[in-house]
Amino acid sequence: MATQDRQGLLTILSLALGAFAIGVSEFAAMGLLPYYAAELGVTEPDAGHAVSAYAIGVVVGAPVLAVLGAMIPRKLLLILLICFFGFGNLVSAMAPDLPLLIVGRFLAGLPHGAFLGISMLFAAEFSPEGRKARGVAQVLMGLTLANVIGVPLAGAVGQIFGWRLCFVATTVIAAASALMIARMAPNVQSGPMPSPLRELSALANPAVWSTLLVGAIGFGGVFAVYSYFSAAMLDATNAPAWAIPAALSGFGIGGVLGNLIAGRLADWSRLGGALLLLVGMTAMCLLYTAVVGDWLMMGLSLFLLGTTASLAIPLQMRLMDVAGEAQTLAAALNHAAFNAANALGPFLAGRALAAGHGWGSTGQVGAALAAGGIVMLGLAWMEGRSRARRVLPAMAAGA
Repeated sequence: MATQDRQGLLTILSLALGAFAIGVSEFAAMGLLPYYAAELGVTEPDAGHAVSAYAIGVVVGAPVLAVLGAMIPRKLLLILLICFFGFGNLVSAMAPDLPLLIVGRFLAGLPHGAFLGISMLFAAEFSPEGRKARGVAQVLMGLTLANVIGVPLAGAVGQIFGWRLCFVATTVIAAASALMIARMAPNVQSGPMPSPLRELSALANPAVWSTLLVGAIGFGGVFAVYSYFSAAMLDATNAPAWAIPAALSGFGIGGVLGNLIAGRLADWSRLGGALLLLVGMTAMCLLYTAVVGDWLMMGLSLFLLGTTASLAIPLQMRLMDVAGEAQTLAAALNHAAFNAANALGPFLAGRALAAGHGWGSTGQVGAALAAGGIVMLGLAWMEGRSRARRVLPAMAAGA
């Protein structure tokens, strides 16, 4: 039993290490944008295409790689995905110009959603009943810690030694994750081996789509506030220079606490846990709107918003319940949905700012999106009740 517990801990660590590398690569690339723009001799808006290329890679790669990899055992697939991610970062580090950097960021984004989704699925499969969501939360802890530790450290390293070293470092971390998975992870595979056709059945499943819409709309509330937080602090407050990095780290610390909470909430109730997180998200966005101009309260509201940012956990568990034999694709699509939220939230908040509604409007947009997620969650609940009413008579007739 002690050996199994040790293996489980090391497996979670190996998966979380891969998630950590992904989080650092994704978010540090935004902070390093001015440095690679200057070195490559391009404007910052043009350099922003490299950031967009990563997000596009995530949305494209999540479903495509999940389906193409359906016939590969999950352990091997995870190793291949994190190695591919490392290759994309190595291309980014060696890029002599912006077009090749864009290619490298796109390649690095391709395995993002598939790796995280399948890691969560893998962790849940070898976790005991009643603790599966906590296993999922522990994997995502790597992504959360990337914001607390990895991104600030990568930013400092990038400023001192150059932006390329950040991508080299994420390549090394990805390689370490691959080696640990190969050595430590068990060969678990519950149920029949997935196939591309069975995975594609997720696209015809209303329960999968209703769950994905909760994240694609509702989580936009977090991104609507977070994306413009630094600009709002600079423009609307007299905050000291250390306040912004401290507040952003506070958001990450809130995310760590949120992961611990969300795992337990999801083990209690998938939809109930998601509802509590979305209600909290709505409230924190409204609080942020009310305190814009007070940098201390803005920082506190961002920390509290971070505690609601683990919505992926109950939604992942819900997808596992409803996806049937299309587990791999559904898990990958979960992260594609959250990247759609990453596009939707900042876009709508930016439109509100462009219309002259002030910095507090980003919180209002965030609250509206989180409330939209609650509406989607209600539709998912209704769809589940309708499905149960159809299934129970059929089971009774079969009996």
